[in-house]
Amino acid sequence: MTLFAGGSMNDDSNSFNARPFSQVLIDVGAVDDPVLPMDELVRTFGERGFGALLLILGLLSAVIGVIPGTTTLLGIPILIIGVQLLFRRDELWLPGWILKRDLPRAAFAEAAAKVRSRLERVERFSRPRLSFMSSDLSEALIGLMCVIWAAVLMLPLIGFNLFPSLIVAAFGFGLMQKDGVVMLVGWVGSAGMATFTWIVWEAVSRVLVATWEMIVRLF
Repeated sequence: MTLFAGGSMNDDSNSFNARPFSQVLIDVGAVDDPVLPMDELVRTFGERGFGALLLILGLLSAVIGVIPGTTTLLGIPILIIGVQLLFRRDELWLPGWILKRDLPRAAFAEAAAKVRSRLERVERFSRPRLSFMSSDLSEALIGLMCVIWAAVLMLPLIGFNLFPSLIVAAFGFGLMQKDGVVMLVGWVGSAGMATFTWIVWEAVSRVLVATWEMIVRLF
């Protein structure tokens, strides 16, 4: 898959392509600039495909999502990438206004340091497997799930971003490595999160209905 960002092709990430993804994260965080433009992030990871961008955006959302507005900023490109996966686009496009936004590089470097050891372990054992999980249908369905989780990330739900973010990251890593086992982890996480959300919604709705009925009886 090729990346087009704001209408122009990404040509600048070739020097990173041979390095392990975990090392690229550290290198980006180590650049002597306090600001990390989204454009730089996309140029760095774009040549590794849709999966690489989903992985890094998901990890960032999981680790620095406590910063106000961050999950919304990161959720929008996740949603756009998910839509393009759903409709099986070969070239990724992101609007210019997203590419002009910035992230604090110190927060990125901190996030990279936190996930580096775990990511390195997964990289050592990851390999292409379960090829049916890399089919067009499978990738389209992953795109649909990423759209759903991106919509959740953009909601003002404090503390609710961790698991959707990790699910997006798992899907991204699986797509990048063509590792069907990691993609299955994303699907299991999606099923678990959906079940948990349904249980919470049922409990809350019953409490609200019971409370309303009590108020009606009183007045």
